[in-house]
Amino acid sequence: MNAAQRMYQYTESGLDDVYLVNGFEYVNRGGKKHVRIADLEGLHRAIGRYLLEKRLLSGRELRFLRHEILMSQKTLAELLGVGEQAINRWERDKSDIPGPALRLIRLLYLEHVKDGPSEIRETLQRIAAAEDDNRRATFRVNADAQWEAKEAA
Repeated sequence: MNAAQRMYQYTESGLDDVYLVNGFEYVNRGGKKHVRIADLEGLHRAIGRYLLEKRLLSGRELRFLRHEILMSQKTLAELLGVGEQAINRWERDKSDIPGPALRLIRLLYLEHVKDGPSEIRETLQRIAAAEDDNRRATFRVNADAQWEAKEAA
């Protein structure tokens, strides 16, 4: 058996060019051969870090990162200020991903894998969840005598 035959092509990631040299084993369940991968979350983080180093991303690579940050096409489109169809076209390699969008997607991924609380992540989630951009802006002085935004009723 040569080296290529001992590697496992990890197509379950949605990427055709990811091969595992080790960290996996074949197991039989119900008479069928399955693959068990050690530390799947760690593997996905390693793939994500690898993708961050690439100058350009393919549509499949963009989709992988979007899935890793647990974001729908619609939410990502809202964050980037583009239509949902733009995300769809990028992921199908029907159009190029603009540079600013690539940079923000990379930052979103880095924020997602960061340990601990993230003010940036929370802000982005609030932006993505905002349904009504025309609501009244209301401010108040809090108990610390600092101005803060108050959610409209």
